[in-house]
Order: sequence, then structure tokens, then C-alpha cells
Amino acid sequence: MSTIQPAPGPAPDPSQAVATGAGPTPGTAAQPAAAPAARTRRRRRIGPIPVTPVSVVVALVLLGSLIFIVYVTLKVHDGQIPLLAAGFVAFGAAWVAIAIGALVAMWRAASYARSGRATALAIAGGIAGLSAIGSFAIAAVLALVLNT
Repeated sequence: MSTIQPAPGPAPDPSQAVATGAGPTPGTAAQPAAAPAARTRRRRRIGPIPVTPVSVVVALVLLGSLIFIVYVTLKVHDGQIPLLAAGFVAFGAAWVAIAIGALVAMWRAASYARSGRATALAIAGGIAGLSAIGSFAIAAVLALVLNT
């Protein structure tokens, strides 16, 4: 077996490395690269979910509309149908926002070749989309009942 040996010749000139920027400049020491974690901002998280203003608003709309629907169902007797329709529209809008967020997160996970996470997000986004469709369907039925 033969190995390939470099051709004999003059040694590379160290001044050429400095001129092309391949090494540290004379009189300075090489600076270590900054840690990647030092450049990123720390974000608040609840488990794997980052706490952003959008996620807080969506959570408030989801919980607020659910509480509103339960309140209207149990306590209001006059004008219950239009109030329930409005509550279900808000409830459906929150589910739409969750489904869109899952879609974006699924796209990112798939682009980073995280197929397990992408599959889980696809299932969660599909369930959120079905919840949105159901909420809007209930609101439409309530609006039809109101107009009869």
C-alpha cells in the first residue's frame, strides 16, 4: 500500500497567512469565540411553550370565552342565544390562532428534520382546527336559531 505524500517544496510563508487573514494578526492573541448562549436572549417559558404576548392574549381569549359561555349558560335567561353565539365565535377564533401557531411550529420543526415533533404538532394543530370548526358551527347554528 502506498500513501500519497505531499510534494517536496518550500514551507508555506507565515507572512502570507497574516496577509490573507488566515491567522491572528501580529502582536495580538487569538480571541476565543463568544459562546452561542451569550448571544441569545433568555425567554420565559412554561415547559416547552414560550411565553409571548401573543400566547398570553390567545390564552386569555380561550379561557375568557370559555368562562363567558359557562356563565351565559348557567345564569343568563333573556338573550342567551346571541350571547352564546358571540362566545363561541371568540372561542373559535382562539382555536384558529392555536392552529396557526401549531402550523408555523410544525413547519419549523420539519425544516430542522425533527419529524417526531412535527408529527405531534400536526396532530395538535389538527385537533385545534377541528375545535375551531366546531365552535364556528355552533355559532352558526345559534345564529340560525336566533333568526327563526
